[in-house]
Amino acid sequence: MSTLESSLGAVPHDADHAPPARPTLAKGYALAVPTDARRLLARGWLWLGLAALIGSGLFSVLLVLARTPGVNRLFGSADFFRVALVVHVDLSVLVWFFALAGMLWSIHCTRAGLRWAWAALGLCAAGALLMSLAPFIGSGEAVMANYIPMLDGAPFIAGVLVFAAGVALLVLRSLFAAPPIGVRFGDSGALRFGLNASVVATAVALLAFAWSYAVLPASLDGKAYYEILFWGGGHALQFTWTLLMLVAWLWLASACGARLPLSPRITLGLFALALASVFVTPYAYLAHDITSVEHRNLHTWAMRFGGGLAIVPIGLAVALGLRGVKRGSPEQAPLRAALLASMALFAAGGLIGVFIAGSNVRIPAHYHGCIVGVTLALMGLVYHLLPQLGWHAPRGRMATWQPLLYGAGQLMHILGLVWSGGYGVQRKVAGSDQVLRSGAEIAGMGLMGLGGLVAIVGGLLFVVVVLRAMRLPRVEFGA
Repeated sequence: MSTLESSLGAVPHDADHAPPARPTLAKGYALAVPTDARRLLARGWLWLGLAALIGSGLFSVLLVLARTPGVNRLFGSADFFRVALVVHVDLSVLVWFFALAGMLWSIHCTRAGLRWAWAALGLCAAGALLMSLAPFIGSGEAVMANYIPMLDGAPFIAGVLVFAAGVALLVLRSLFAAPPIGVRFGDSGALRFGLNASVVATAVALLAFAWSYAVLPASLDGKAYYEILFWGGGHALQFTWTLLMLVAWLWLASACGARLPLSPRITLGLFALALASVFVTPYAYLAHDITSVEHRNLHTWAMRFGGGLAIVPIGLAVALGLRGVKRGSPEQAPLRAALLASMALFAAGGLIGVFIAGSNVRIPAHYHGCIVGVTLALMGLVYHLLPQLGWHAPRGRMATWQPLLYGAGQLMHILGLVWSGGYGVQRKVAGSDQVLRSGAEIAGMGLMGLGGLVAIVGGLLFVVVVLRAMRLPRVEFGA
């Protein structure tokens, strides 16, 4: 069986995936967390994700202040804002998402290639650290490219390359260690297929990045260079994040006691449709020059059409499944809050995307809604998996209010951006460069700033809740 064929599998056939001696999983869409070295590996990826959120939160405080009317005068020009924005985005999206992907792929894969997996974690951690330190050791010019903004200086570029090497090794190991497909599969098999599909989507994205680098015209530099370099692979990565979010929605819904009106075969088919759309990416490279409008538009079309094929029916199934569920245990309350907030933010971001016209702050409002929807789903899944990773389940008011506070702050943030975008306020600018002329524009960006600060508090509370759960005595599995 080829590597690609094996990566689409769902059901384990060996002892590598034997359930823990004391499984605590809810029935339905769920996976057993192994109790061997893979659990320790998953914990390592979670620690990297938490470190990325802490670093991103520190940069986001400076970022929101640099955009808030009145306070932004303290920062003068927009140079500081752009440097903070680059590091904030790369830590909160690139590093956080891949760290949580590494955690889920570690739980899902067999024990094969564990040394590769640990090496991948080490490279990703080193790359993330170098990116975080780059603004203080020679940052270079901030390039606000889509998907992966850059600091055009040696330290940051080196950090991105080291991180990319870690991701490439993680993907190769995950393809190699993917459980083979079986004829029969249940709800867990559908989740495994979704996770394998996310690995394949990431492999396609890495291929696109390499392809773009190989054929880029030598005459390009600056923003034009990075924009084209990251366009194809960046679009492919959106399928990875979407697939991970859908896996988290199904998993969290089952953990909350929902009985979903969606069979495993239909779910697997929806994942397969989303995965098939990823392969528009190599076709775009074969059919059109990477500098052409046709190449650019084909990636956009594939993401809009293919990404929505699985989201809408799975989202509706989760919503219907939750409708008849009564209030559950204290451990379930944070999961339900994170799931509902995730679905609401992702829906808001998708709706805003329909009304985008021109280059203004409606664009970041759209992708903030979608990205935060993914983030909230992964936060909820972390809450659910903490006991199975050897820690305690978060409970209490703080754990329940954290995703609601984070989601509410982000909703205020994107509504402020949509409001200001209606008046033509431009994206990727701050301070005096925003040129806010009217009271309505100032009010919109003020709402954005207030929502951003609320969201920062909510995001940092997630770290606090998780660390508090980790500080309690460990929960050990086994007899």
